[in-house]
Amino acid sequence: MTFERFKTIRFQHCDPAGIIFYPQYFVLFHEVIEDWFTEGLATPYGDYIRIQRLGVPAVKATDAFMTQAFLGERLRCNLSCTRLGSSSLEYQVDAWHGEELRARGHATVVQMSLDSRRSVPFAPALRARIGQFLTAEKSTSIE
Repeated sequence: MTFERFKTIRFQHCDPAGIIFYPQYFVLFHEVIEDWFTEGLATPYGDYIRIQRLGVPAVKATDAFMTQAFLGERLRCNLSCTRLGSSSLEYQVDAWHGEELRARGHATVVQMSLDSRRSVPFAPALRARIGQFLTAEKSTSIE
């Protein structure tokens, strides 16, 4: 199963030519993660941080940029989990405009306590919900 979210390329994401500035993909992909936690995993991201005192910082992130995205375009971002450990997960986000893949991001995040700054295992219920988005393998081909 994948989590789908549409993101509009805004002025703040672009260079003066109206083309998305590539680091902004990391921002968009993180917004998708926040939406996934809140809507896909039934774990409001704000509560996860403020109340549960947990976070999922990236320990590794890679992106591939296939072609430009422009101011005003809506990208369909599809997120899937490609690996799930006891306290870490790897995910992939594909950003599409129509049938054209614009960018693909992979990241590994580790759940950590914001108080102890150490990794902690996912709660069983959250881990089970994450597992619903687990795919057999990560997509490696760039189309």
